[in-house]
Amino acid sequence: MQGQSPYSASKISADKIAESFYCSYDLPLATIRPFNIYGPRQSARAVIPTIITQALSHNTIKLGSLASTRDYTYVSDTVDAFIQIAEQDSTIGKTYNIGSNKEISIGNLAHKICELTNPKCQIITEKKRMRPEKSEVQRLWADNSKAINDIQWAPKISLEKGLTQTINWIKSSMQYYRTKDYVI
Repeated sequence: MQGQSPYSASKISADKIAESFYCSYDLPLATIRPFNIYGPRQSARAVIPTIITQALSHNTIKLGSLASTRDYTYVSDTVDAFIQIAEQDSTIGKTYNIGSNKEISIGNLAHKICELTNPKCQIITEKKRMRPEKSEVQRLWADNSKAINDIQWAPKISLEKGLTQTINWIKSSMQYYRTKDYVI
C-alpha cells in the first residue's frame, strides 16, 4: 500500500481505521478492496461510461493516459463477493482484493469499447484529461488468490460480456449523460 495520491491515502486510511476496530474491540469485519467496479448506473466520471458515451455520440474518444492498466470487475460479481465475505465467519479480520486478476490498458479498453459500439472511433489523448504525473498509478491489478482460496470466489462475467451489458444500459439511458462535457 502506497499513498501515492490523496485518493489512495484515504482508502488506505479507511482500511486501517476499520482494522483498528477489529483489533481493539473485536468488531467482526473484513476489509474488502474492490477493483474498478463497472456496470449500469455508474457515474459519468468513471472511464468506462466516459468512453461508451463518447463512442455512442461522437466519432472521437478523448482520454488521458492510454498506457495505464486497470483491473475491471462487473458490478454483480463485486456484489457476489461482498455477500460471500459477509456470510462467512472465517473471513473476519481478513482483507480481500476483489478483482478479475486481469489487467487491460485504458487504450486497449477504449479499442474494445469502440469495436462493440462504433468501430469508426478515433482515440486521442487530451492534456487536460491527464492526471498529475506523480499521482498517476500506472498499474492497478488485483491479486484475487485469497478470495479464490478462502471463499471460492472468482468473477463470472467476462470483460466483453460486462461491457456489452453496460453499453446496452447506457444506450437506453443516454439522457442521463452529458456527452459534450468533460465531467470531473
